Amino acid sequence: MKLPLYQIDAFTSEVFKGNPAAVVPLDTWIADGLMQKIAAENNLSETAFFVPEGDGYRLRWFTPVAEVDMWWYLKMKRQ
Repeated sequence: MKLPLYQIDAFTSEVFKGNPAAVVPLDTWIADGLMQKIAAENNLSETAFFVPEGDGYRLRWFTPVAEVDMWWYLKMKRQ
């Protein structure tokens, strides 16, 4: 299976600054275990996977060791 993967510099507009992260666009979800293995292989602080959903996208984030609970993060950002 071949998947596109982009390494980006998050939180900056300058190359080699900010936080490196991987982004993997998907047409449909792949197995959770496979996403975790891809994140571990990248060994970046975050690897994001997204699929089209309605008029937008659904996003899931993984560290090299676990999926990030984004509901908690979004809840904290609203406070």
